Amino acid sequence: MGTKKLQPEKYVIATVLTYIVLPLSGFATDVYLPSFPNMASQLGVAEHNIQFTLSLFLVSFGLSQLFTGILLDVYGRYKISLAALFVFSISCVVTGATNSIGIIYLMRIVQGICTACTVVVCRAFFSDIYEGDKKKHYLSLMTIVWSAGPIIAPFAGGYLEHSFGWRSNFYFLAIYSFLLFILQLIFFGETVKDRIQMNFASIAESYRTLLSAKDFVFGIVLLGVSYAMTMLFSLSGPFIIEHRMGFSPVVMGYASLVMGLAWMCGGFIGKGLIRKNLLYKIQIAFLVQVLLIVSMIFTAHYVSNIFTMVIFAFLIHITAGFIFNNFFTYCLGRFPQLAGSAGGVTGGLAYSLTSILSYGTVAAIKPDSQLTVGAGYSAIAIVGIIALLFSRRMYLAK
Repeated sequence: MGTKKLQPEKYVIATVLTYIVLPLSGFATDVYLPSFPNMASQLGVAEHNIQFTLSLFLVSFGLSQLFTGILLDVYGRYKISLAALFVFSISCVVTGATNSIGIIYLMRIVQGICTACTVVVCRAFFSDIYEGDKKKHYLSLMTIVWSAGPIIAPFAGGYLEHSFGWRSNFYFLAIYSFLLFILQLIFFGETVKDRIQMNFASIAESYRTLLSAKDFVFGIVLLGVSYAMTMLFSLSGPFIIEHRMGFSPVVMGYASLVMGLAWMCGGFIGKGLIRKNLLYKIQIAFLVQVLLIVSMIFTAHYVSNIFTMVIFAFLIHITAGFIFNNFFTYCLGRFPQLAGSAGGVTGGLAYSLTSILSYGTVAAIKPDSQLTVGAGYSAIAIVGIIALLFSRRMYLAK
């Protein structure tokens, strides 16, 4: 299979295909959320063991992006993306067929690495072939398209769990990723223009350039904080809604769908206000977020049910999606000459921080109600506010 260049006449179909690949990471994290309780029961393990499968995915997804970005700038995008989709598909089949939590852990790590490759390729693609406002437009649209995963995946996963069991979620992922592999094989091609040389000095210089830009680093911290908000609900929501409240996996799927819609709404608002002063709109977003979290905790003392919990979480996730959209666009467009590396470092550090914050908060607080979910949100929000205060001067002119 020789490397083929992506021709200009195929830019449109390649752009559409890239947007179809983007939700894969959302599918990989969210499709099996409604299955958490039944997975724990059927595999004979504790709740935290199943939650750990999601955290392992996020950690491997995040850390591997630190290296895949460089690899993409050295070896190109096309072959790495194809290999990642194929291996991902096989690993999902293995996950669905096993009864060993250890093998599931291993496969989730493999899936995280493979997904990292495909996602970084998607990010680099837009920097490879578009420039200026057009590039900013497509990068901003990425978070909105990506949110299709968290919207569709748990909704479909709830019905798959209800009808066929938890294993069907991973067989669905296997089929989806294999179809993407076939489509990329036919319609995609290499987009990297100038490959960097594979040597320690150039790699070290690339990382030095990226990590010495404090505005870029603080932007990544705020990305991790924002996404940790959604992961908090993803980790704790299935057990609260299905075990504590007694609802079915289908209901959990609907609740997760609502959270995905919230993220998309935040992305649309962020895109609509993309030309507004960065610091001003982020400060407003954090203020609204804090007020919502305080209201969620206060209300829990008087009324607490699935409706109040989901409504408050929905509104909080809108603010998180808004903040994420703004800093995602900012960080990915910050170093166009190192598009692959910048995308890898952005995703790598952001998702690693997301995993640490979300799993650490769940382990410490053990959310089991609207009140404790609100407490978890507040703990994560404090980290974001501290980061914003430290980085305030850097974004004054943005």
